[in-house]
Amino acid sequence: MGSPNLRTERLELRSVRDEDIDRILEFRNLPEVTRWLVRTEVDPASFRAAWQRAAEDPDDHSRAVVLGGVVIGTVSLDVIDGMGQPGMPARTEAQLGYVFDPAYGGQGYATEAVTAMVAYAFERLGVRRITAGCFADNLASVRILERIGMRREQHGVGDSWHAELGWVDGYTYALLAETWRQVSGSGAAEVPRPARSR
Repeated sequence: MGSPNLRTERLELRSVRDEDIDRILEFRNLPEVTRWLVRTEVDPASFRAAWQRAAEDPDDHSRAVVLGGVVIGTVSLDVIDGMGQPGMPARTEAQLGYVFDPAYGGQGYATEAVTAMVAYAFERLGVRRITAGCFADNLASVRILERIGMRREQHGVGDSWHAELGWVDGYTYALLAETWRQVSGSGAAEVPRPARSR
């Protein structure tokens, strides 16, 4: 545990608390949200237990995204080993994910929160590469990933099962620490303030 709270211009990213779970489930279970998730239905008790396990996992840096005291989303960040031969440094990669309440969409909050988490991963956790995936038709997620500077590394044709649409395309995005530093101009340990998106 012990992960610090992160602050941006408008948001606080902090550990998920037990009292946040019902609020997160409110928006996480909306049809317009589950439409773009791989795991569509969640049992509330299992969901709560998963967040409790995450809070105890030193490699899980997931956060609740809070605006004016209201949880409007979550950003997950799991630090993992990359691929390679024996002797490779451990815990050099991270997997990124996020879920936001659509009632707060279109105001740049998701981009702001994800940017802060990426900066935290590179500047404070010292990871060298971050990956994220999404359904190709999830244009809102594509925009976020591309806006923060991630590059599309894979276009999986018909590689993802969608309950409503059948086999659909999926994208995998990635970003290296050195690319992030070049694009953001960040070399400091402070999390940079993300630019407001339009």
